[in-house]
Order: sequence, then structure tokens, then C-alpha cells
Amino acid sequence: MARIDTLTAWQAVLDRDRRFDGRFVYAVSSTRVYCRPVCPSRRPARHRVSFFLSAQQAEAAGFRPCLRCQPNSPGSSPRDRRIERARQYLDDHPGETVTLHRLASHAGLSPFHLQRAFRQTVGLSPKAYQNARRIDRFTALLKTGVGVTHAAYESGFGSSSHAAEQASDALGMTPSAYRSGGKGLYLRYAAMRTPVGQALIAGTERGIVSVSLGTSDALLLAALKETYPHALLRHDPQGLKPHLQTLHRYFDGQDISRAFALDVQATAFQRTVWRALQAIPQGSTKTYRDIACEIGQPSAARAVARACATNPIAVVVPCHRVVRKDGSPSGYRWGLERKTSLLALERERKEARATQYPDP
Repeated sequence: MARIDTLTAWQAVLDRDRRFDGRFVYAVSSTRVYCRPVCPSRRPARHRVSFFLSAQQAEAAGFRPCLRCQPNSPGSSPRDRRIERARQYLDDHPGETVTLHRLASHAGLSPFHLQRAFRQTVGLSPKAYQNARRIDRFTALLKTGVGVTHAAYESGFGSSSHAAEQASDALGMTPSAYRSGGKGLYLRYAAMRTPVGQALIAGTERGIVSVSLGTSDALLLAALKETYPHALLRHDPQGLKPHLQTLHRYFDGQDISRAFALDVQATAFQRTVWRALQAIPQGSTKTYRDIACEIGQPSAARAVARACATNPIAVVVPCHRVVRKDGSPSGYRWGLERKTSLLALERERKEARATQYPDP
């Protein structure tokens, strides 16, 4: 940022907002110390605070760095390094039950501060993170053809039944069905015409597994068969009529982000990103870094982009609303031209609503 918006910066200091860490430092006239926005120290009075774009500027003005948050140190803050130490410890002990007290002792934080800081940084509690990593390893092993029981023990689960119970929600099907390409899975599907081409929706009795966009029903169905080569497919437009009507409502300008029950395979990180996407209003966009900051992982913009690219639910999980930092649309699973069209359509609907229902 070439200039500092002091109102925004002060609010970031009050909130210890991690999105602003590295974008400015604040200095306190009474102590002659400068800090990161996320510094855990007690907040000073506003009239004693000034803002600088860099540590060098603060030091040139006669301030010295805070010993707690070390704003002049390269890379991550001390707290970030402690959280990374805790995260690595969980990765190194996948088959163990790591208590919060044990993890906090290893990281050098109190259990209370570790729980809060870990959730802010990673987006999950330590327990949820360890379980998500087990599921990631479990599904990766299943993809290689390893049996369910062997994959369960190798990934740190105590039993195959526990692995199946934990993984079914993330996979959108049983582990055995996932390993066999959907064998025994019953999928209903139906197609509809939209302003951006054809759409094909497919789902199980638990929820929707995909909404895809393309130029023809045949190509969309072929892609579905490739994803679930052994699933039992049934064309069922009548059974999926409520879902088709919901998609129609989207193209009429209505919000449908919470209208569907989803039954998709996803990692914990992907689900976190997709929830953030569903919170973007129609007619608005955010950058990959914006989303990374919102989920508490400001350095994960590339991982956010991958989560968008692997999203199987077009429109409902609106990855088309995520753009480059310069505001231009970037890659889209269903074609860049279609992404541009969706954004233009949403802006048009938003402007039409604003004209019809102007602010008083």
C-alpha cells in the first residue's frame, strides 16, 4: 500500500488482524517502540500511535523494534513459528492422540493461546487439523489402490471402521466406493440450458456431487462418467427438478449458495476455501489472497487457487468470483470465457436490483 489508511490500520491493530501483518507497522510515542499489527502486547491509546509502511521507516523516525513480535525480523513472527512447530509436530505423530497440553508444551505456548492462535493461523483446531491430515493421507493411499484396512493404519487411524466413519463425509461416499471409482454408487443426473451454455447436475441421495458447465450434454455426461467410471448413472430430470429450479433461480439473480446439500469429496482445506467462496455476494469479486487472508492463511494464495480449480460444484460454490490481484479473471475449470460471462451476468443482475430497489 503506497499510503496508509489510518482508520483501517488502527482497526487492524485493535483486531490483531493477520491480513495486515507485513503491510505496515505501528509505533507508540510513549515507549518509542514499534510493533506488528498482530503483536500480543496491550493496545496503546490511539493518540500515541503512528503508522509506517516498513520497519526501516519506523527506525528512521527513532523507534526501536518490539521484543515480543520482532517486527524487524524477516519472515514469520515468533508466534507463527510456534504454530508452525505445533503443526509439524502433529504431522510427525499421525497415529498418536496428541493432547492440547502436550502440543502446547512443545510449541512453547499456553494451551489456551495455542488453541486460539492455531485456529486463527490454520483455520482449524489442532484436533481437527490432525484428523484432516489423517483423512488426506488416507485418501491419497486409496488413490494408489491400497486396501482400505492398510490405508487406515498407515494414515494413523486406529481401525478401518474409524477411518471409514471419519472419511465418509470428506469423500462423499464410502472409502471402498471411492477406491473403486464409484463402484456401487448410484448417481442421478439431469441437464438444463443456461445463459452460459449447458449445465449438468448430478447427485446421490445425500446431496449434489457436481454441477458442471459446457457446450453439450454429451460432453458433460462423458466427463461425469470419467470421474465415476463404475457408478450407476440414471437420467432423472423429474427427481432433480427442485435442484434444476434452484439453478434457474441463480441465473435470475438469486443467491443459492446455501440452497443445496452437497455430497462432495474434499479435504478440510478445500472445504474451508469453498465456504469462504460461498460468502462472496453476487456481483462482487475477491482475489485469491483475499480468500487466503480470510481463512487465516495469508501465504496460501496458490493453495486457494488450487482449491478453486478442483471445485466440482459450479455456481453453487462460486469460484468464478475469485480473480487476480489486478481484478482480471484467471483460469476457470469450465472455461475463462464462461467465467467472464458469469461475472458480467451477476453485475448486470446486481445493477438491475439496485435500479429496481434503490437505497432510501
